[in-house]
Parts: sequence; structure tokens; C-alpha cells
Amino acid sequence: MDILETDAYDRRQRRNTSCVLIFSLTPFFLASATYFYVWTPDSPASIMLAAVKSAPTLLLAMSVVSWNGGHSVLGVAGGLVLSAVGDCCLVWPELFLHGMAAFAVAHLLYSLTFLSSRYEAHSSSSWTGLLYLLLVVIAGGFYTYLFPFLRKDPNSELITPAVGVYVVLITLMAILAIRSRRTFTLLGSLSFMVSDLALAVQQFKVAPVQHGNTVVMVTYYLAQLLISVGDMMAKEAKNDFEKWKRA
Repeated sequence: MDILETDAYDRRQRRNTSCVLIFSLTPFFLASATYFYVWTPDSPASIMLAAVKSAPTLLLAMSVVSWNGGHSVLGVAGGLVLSAVGDCCLVWPELFLHGMAAFAVAHLLYSLTFLSSRYEAHSSSSWTGLLYLLLVVIAGGFYTYLFPFLRKDPNSELITPAVGVYVVLITLMAILAIRSRRTFTLLGSLSFMVSDLALAVQQFKVAPVQHGNTVVMVTYYLAQLLISVGDMMAKEAKNDFEKWKRA
């Protein structure tokens, strides 16, 4: 097989893969649309609302498992399942800490996945170092700004250090996503940080946010989608040898 045939084969493979990937994500898009159709600012906490809210994330987990296999349960798919648990907990304000704990473990699973051989690390450059520093400064600055509001919370003795640990974990996850230099993974991690920032502003009554829940959930679902797609595409890097062997 010559170079032109190999190039044409690559294009066909990428086109076929993209079509299959989009098709596998269709249930996620439908479930997300259903959530925004059903949810209103006056929606009472209920099992039905929790199910509708967590459905898109669970469907993403199923897509990742079907694409990458059962081992992904200890990676991104497992993080998505834990995120779905967090989604359910956040429907009830009194379960906020439980939800944050579920998301914290999800970030740990994402971080471990980004360190795996499937996410081949690249040599650091000056701009990645600046991005790391910028993320740490933003995260530290936001926690410092949030600190007085955390101290006003009825559970401040628990919530203050818990939020601090959570900020460290999500920042670590974002740093490792940048390290992978995979566009979907990187953008997904940053979108996750934006979502959590918007959620914290509302949760701890820092400032009123117009359409706050919409901002939180759009950036959140986008983050999970991008991280999932990045994980599915990470598998393709392992097939290079087989492709050249066929050539």
C-alpha cells in the first residue's frame, strides 16, 4: 500500500470513526435537552429530577465503556458514574457535601486516567508552564476570595477545608489535562472549572448570577462531553502500529 492509499485509508477511518462517535453520543444530547426542558427555577427536589439530571452523565459513561471496554470503569467511565452520584446529591441542598465528595473522587479518577499510557505525555514548554502557574493562581485566588463566605456557612468547620481539598483536586485534574495536550480533554477540564466556579458563587451566596443554573449545567455537561470524547479518541493513538502494519 503506497502513501496515497494509506492517506485515503486514514481519511476513511477518521470519517467512519467520527460518524460512529456522534451516533453513540446521540442519547446524551437527547437526555441533556430533556433536562433543560423539564427543569425550571421552581422545580422541587425529587427523585425524578435527580434521575433526569444524572441521565446525560450516565449515558456518557455507557458510551465510554462501549468504546473503550470495561477497564474504563476505573477511569473516565467510573468518574462519570461518580459524577452522576454527585448530580443526584446536589438536587438536595443538604447533600451538598456528599455531592462534592463524589465529584472529588471523580476528579481523582480523571487525573489517574490522564497519567496513563493512553495519554502520552509531551515535553513541557514555556507556555504549558505558564498555564500551570495561571491555573494555580486562579484557583488559589478564588479560594481566598471565597473563604469569608465559607466561614459564614453553618457547617463552616467542615465545608471550609473540604472546599479547599476539592479546589486542589480539580486544579490537579486540569493541570494533568493540559499535560496531555489533547484539545478535548484540556477544554473539558477548563469547562469543569468554570462550572464549579459558577456553582460555588451561587451555593455560598457570593453574588447573584442571572440564569445561574443554566450556566452551571451547560458548562458542566459540556465538560463531561469533552472529557468523554477525549478519552474515546485517546484509544486511537494505540492503533498507529496496526495501521502501518496493514500498509
